[in-house]
Amino acid sequence: MEYAILSVIALLVLIIAVVIIRTLRFKPQKTEDKNFCEVKFDSEKAIGDLSEMIKCKTISSADKSLEDEEEFRRFKALLPKLFPNIYDKCTYQEVGDRGLLYKYAGKKSDAPTVLMAHFDVVSVEEKNWEKPPFSGLVEDGVMWGRGTLDTKITLNGAMQALEKLISEGFVPENDIYLAFAGDEEISGTGAPMIVDIFEKEHITPGIVLDEGGGVVENVFPGVKKSAAVIGIAEKGMLNLEFSYSGNGGHASSPKPHTPVGILSKACTMVENRPFKFRISTATAKMFDVMARHSSFLYRMIFANLWLFAPVLNMLGKKQGGEINALMRTTCAFTQMEGSKGMNVIPPTAKMVANLRLIEGDTVDSAVEYVRKTIRNPDISLRVINGNNPSVVSVVDCPEWERLSDAVRATWSEAFVSPYLMVACSDSRHWGRVSNKVYRFSAMALSNEERGCIHGNNERVPLETISKTVEFYLRFIMSC
Repeated sequence: MEYAILSVIALLVLIIAVVIIRTLRFKPQKTEDKNFCEVKFDSEKAIGDLSEMIKCKTISSADKSLEDEEEFRRFKALLPKLFPNIYDKCTYQEVGDRGLLYKYAGKKSDAPTVLMAHFDVVSVEEKNWEKPPFSGLVEDGVMWGRGTLDTKITLNGAMQALEKLISEGFVPENDIYLAFAGDEEISGTGAPMIVDIFEKEHITPGIVLDEGGGVVENVFPGVKKSAAVIGIAEKGMLNLEFSYSGNGGHASSPKPHTPVGILSKACTMVENRPFKFRISTATAKMFDVMARHSSFLYRMIFANLWLFAPVLNMLGKKQGGEINALMRTTCAFTQMEGSKGMNVIPPTAKMVANLRLIEGDTVDSAVEYVRKTIRNPDISLRVINGNNPSVVSVVDCPEWERLSDAVRATWSEAFVSPYLMVACSDSRHWGRVSNKVYRFSAMALSNEERGCIHGNNERVPLETISKTVEFYLRFIMSC
C-alpha cells in the first residue's frame, strides 16, 4: 500500500512538472523586425467614394420581388466614374447577373492574387436606425450606412489602392484580379461562377483574400493585446427541417403528445447531446498562437491540451458561445411552426435547425447524427440547403508571410493569428482552385462595431476607411 501511494505521488509530481515546464516554454514566437514603408493616398477621395457606394441600395434577397435591380445597375455604373484608371487598364467582365471580375496584368500569370468583396447588403429596418441607412452620412468622424462594414469598405479599399498604383505606373510581379459579387448575402451564384472561370482556364491563384477576421481585442481568454485574426478555414453550414405529421384535431381532447410536443422533445434531445468535441486544424493553429499571448492560467491549459481537453469539452457543453463553436459542430433551433389556430392541434408541425459543421463532419454525417439522436423514425428530416466545411489553407508559405507583413505594417500594435471562421462567406468556393484562401476584413473593430454588422446603425470611423486603403496599398505592392 505504501509503495502504491508513493507511486501515485511520484506520478502526480511528474505530471505537475511536465505541465509547468510546458507552460513556461509556451511563449509567443518571435517575428522578424522589418522596416515598412509609408504609403500616401487621397483619404478624402476614399471617404467620398465609399459614401457614394453606400447610397446605392443594393439589398439582396432570396425573394427577387424584394430586390431593386435598378440599384444594382446604379452601383455598377458608379464604379467607372470613381475608378477610371482601373476601367482603362484592366480587363473587365460581368459574370452572370451579379459577378464583377477585373484583371490587371502583371509580369507573370502563374500565381495571381485575387482580392474579393461583395457589394450586396442585407435588409434594414429604417425606423430602428438613428441615421438614414443609405445616406452615406459623414458626421463626427463616422460614416453611417448599410455596407460600411460588410463589405463595401473592403471593395472600396482594394479599388482605391489599385486605382492609385495604376496611376503611378505600378506593374505587379503577378496578375491581380478583383472578384466582386452582388449576391453573397443570399449564397448566390456570383462567386461560384467566377471560380468556374478560373477552373476552366486552369488558373491557380497564388493567394485569395476575402472578408473574415479583423483586428480585434478581448476575443480570446486572457489575451489583452490586439490580435489580427485571419481565417484559414470556415465551418460548413446546414439548414435542416424536422417535420412530424399526425391526425390533428380539436385541442380539447389531445393525445398524450401532439406534433409540436414530439418535435419539442426531439429539440431537447439534440440540445442535450452536443456533437463530438474535436479540435480542428484551424482551431489548433489558432490556439497555438493566441494562447501564447494569454495569461499564465490559460497558457497552462492550452499548452497542455493532452491533459485539459476534457475540461474545455465540459465548459463548451455547459456554456456554449464562441469558444464552444470553435471545437464542435453546433446546432441552433431557429424556427418552429404548428397550427394557425390556438385551439387546433396541427396535422403537421415543423421546425428548422441551423447547424455549423466543423472539419471532420459533413452534411450527411450531421443528418445521420441527428437521426440517431432523436430516435424517432416518424420524424422526417429534410436538408433545405447546406455545404461542407471549407478547405483548410496553409500558413507555412510565402503568401501567408506576405499577408501577415501587410497586416503588421498597418496595425503595428497587433500580432497575427490564424483562426476558424464560424460563419460562411463566398471564399469557400475558392477551395476548388487554391489552398491559400484567407479571410481578413482589413479593419480594426470594437465589439460595438462588430455588433452593427447585419444589425441597426451600421457605421465606421473615417480613420478605419483610411486604414483599409493603407492595408491594400501595402498588400498589392507586394504582389
